[in-house]
Order: sequence, then structure tokens, then C-alpha cells
Amino acid sequence: MKRLAVIILNWNGVELLKRFIPSASLYTRGEEVDLIVADNGSTDSSLEWLRSNHPEVKVVSFSENYGFAEGYNRAIDSTRYPFTLLLNSDVEVTKGWWQPLLKFMEEHEDVGALQPKIKSFREKDKFEYAGAAGGYLDRLGYPYCRGRLFDSVEKDTGQYDGEPQDVTWASGAALLVRTATYLELGGLDSRFFAHMEEIDLCCRIIASGKRVVALCDSEVYHVGGASLNQGNPKKTYLNFRNNLLLLHKNLPSGSRGRILFLRRLMDTLAFLMFAVKFDFGNALAVLRAHKDFRRMRKLYDVDEC
Repeated sequence: MKRLAVIILNWNGVELLKRFIPSASLYTRGEEVDLIVADNGSTDSSLEWLRSNHPEVKVVSFSENYGFAEGYNRAIDSTRYPFTLLLNSDVEVTKGWWQPLLKFMEEHEDVGALQPKIKSFREKDKFEYAGAAGGYLDRLGYPYCRGRLFDSVEKDTGQYDGEPQDVTWASGAALLVRTATYLELGGLDSRFFAHMEEIDLCCRIIASGKRVVALCDSEVYHVGGASLNQGNPKKTYLNFRNNLLLLHKNLPSGSRGRILFLRRLMDTLAFLMFAVKFDFGNALAVLRAHKDFRRMRKLYDVDEC
């Protein structure tokens, strides 16, 4: 068996496949790597186009849409390469992009996950909003990245190049995991469906004693927002709900209640901001996120002391 599976999850994304599979196939070849598309029950012409135009790409096909998290869980469980790289369908890869990632993982057994430098497909001199050069969480659990703070995205001038950097989370846009670690920890949380599930996974990887790393020797270009645009109420709902869930799951019992209380106050301010702007779709999304969080937190067995 080859060492690395690069898996692209697809759902009705034939246009993205047409745009990005040619370069992914060209630059993801070798004796150690396979390129795989895991199809989440697409009803468009995705599978037909792949078979006709890129028969070299392996396909794992599901009968329904399991979402980002469970789709990857099923794909990784069915393939079980030693290493798996989760690659978004709207990512443009570059020549030699995967080799330094695999080499670093093989040489550092204490690393459970890592990401390359992730830059913007539309503005290639800038970092990409959701991944950049590796992520952190602030004291209230809000995620941010090296290369992006709030809505301000930096130009890449090499400021994060050099030694690999330990981070709190690596972006799911291009996420290399040690497959055994991924499976032992239960993979991505399928209850999240999509958004922030990679942050939750990285928190669990770090809690297990392994590192999460950003490696700037490799870079890719991410479109971002290909499934849900920024400002979409469904995306707002998932981000607010899932951020609360990952804090509930991963915070120590001694600080969990206080931080979640403060977060819910901050989210109330976000609700008011949306309401003042007459953005009632996103305001209602925040309310629904909190309602569903209160219901879903009971599904997790955490220490409530």
C-alpha cells in the first residue's frame, strides 16, 4: 500500500472538480501517494466527469450526503492509508506540495496533524482567511490564524517561513493526519456536520499528547466559501453552534462554565449587532445555534464538576 491518501470530498461539485482536479492530479502523483475523490451521494455529473476525464483518480462513492465530517470519517475508515490528507475541493495545489508534508510527518512521530501554508486563490499574494499559516484560539475560544486577525488578512512576505510552528488547530482545507491517531480519536465529530470540526479534532489530538503543526515549506491556494459564503445564515448557525460545542467538549471542567457564560454574553452582542443591521436571518441563526447547543451538549459525556 502507498503511504499517503489525498482525499477530496465532493458533493454535487462537478464545476469545482473541472477547475481543480487537473492540477491536483498532475501534482499529486508518485509511488507514495494516491489521489482519491470521496463522493457524498452527488446527483450531478461529478462521477461521470471523473471517470471520463480522470480515470487515474480513485473514487469512493457514498449513497447519500453525510456532510463534511462523516463523509471524511467514512472515506478514511474505508481506505486506511498510513497517512491521510483531507483536501477541500476548491484548493489549487502546487508542484511538490505534498512531499514535505509527508516527510515531516514520517520524521516526527509526535505530530498528529499538520497543514501547509494556505493562501488565497483570488489574491495569491495574501493568506487565505480560514487557514492562513496555522490557527489558535483566544481566551474565549474564538479562532484566529497566523496571517489573519478578525477580517484583516496579511500579505505573505515570508514572515511565517522557517521553522515549523506548533499551533492549536490546522485548517481542514488541507489537513494531513496520522490515520491511526485520527481513527483512535473517533475522527471528525459527525454531529458538527460542517465547520469547526477540524478545530475540535485538533484539540483532541493535542489532548492525546500529540502535536499540531503548521509547515510553511508547502503552500496551496484556497478559494474558500465554496459551500457556504461568509454571511450565509446557515454558516453563521454552524459556526456559532459548533464553536460552543467544541468548548463544551474540550475545556477543563474548572473553567468550562465561566468561559461558556462569557461566550454566550458575547454571542448576545453578535445577535444584537445583526438585529440592528436588520439582518434577521443571521440574528435568528445565532438564537437557533444557542438553542441547539443547549440540546446537543447533553449528548457528550464530559466531566460536569
